[in-house]
Amino acid sequence: MSYKSEFIKFMVESKVLLFGDFTLKSGRKAPYFINTGNYNTGSQLARLGEFYADCIADNKIEADTLFGPAYKGIPLAASAAAALYRKYGTDMNYCFDRKEVKDHGEGGMFVGKTLTDGERVVIIEDVMTSGKALAEVYPKLKGAADVDISAMVISVDRMEKALDSDMSAVQMAYKEHGIKVYSIVCLDDIISAIEDGTVGGKEFLEKMKEYRKIYGAKY
Repeated sequence: MSYKSEFIKFMVESKVLLFGDFTLKSGRKAPYFINTGNYNTGSQLARLGEFYADCIADNKIEADTLFGPAYKGIPLAASAAAALYRKYGTDMNYCFDRKEVKDHGEGGMFVGKTLTDGERVVIIEDVMTSGKALAEVYPKLKGAADVDISAMVISVDRMEKALDSDMSAVQMAYKEHGIKVYSIVCLDDIISAIEDGTVGGKEFLEKMKEYRKIYGAKY
């Protein structure tokens, strides 16, 4: 079983990937939902980090530092950095931002590796829906140093059109910032996993395909 199939199975077992009838924040009615808040154990976090490491290694993403946007990205970047070293022998730096600048002690906006000009940074996030998180952290990173934001790695690409565009958030990230976004899996992978029996949910298969047809961006 590929790491992509293993990850989809892992999401279902962790009750992160759910099938049913859901109303999304966008107002769209969807036959599936991804709730990353249901990752809540050490074993889940360790495995999650390995899947990010697999994606980075599989796509041959080169970087100096993994950056995790506060708050959800913090444990993701830390676990991915640990997994890259443990599984692939690659020792990368990691850092994360604060929501507010600390005005005492060591101060500053960032914790972990101090960013420097020319440093290759990969942003680690969970699910990219609107691109809002990237829009917030991009100026922070560029304001800290003239870093090269070489890529962004997310867990799931919903492959879904934005509310005001025919492009997905992943596609917009490249168009607006020149940042290529890699995902551990995408919606098409999830549909394939249902079809081949890797996970259950066959009763929602046609709804999944219809949702992709109506709201999906062209890839």
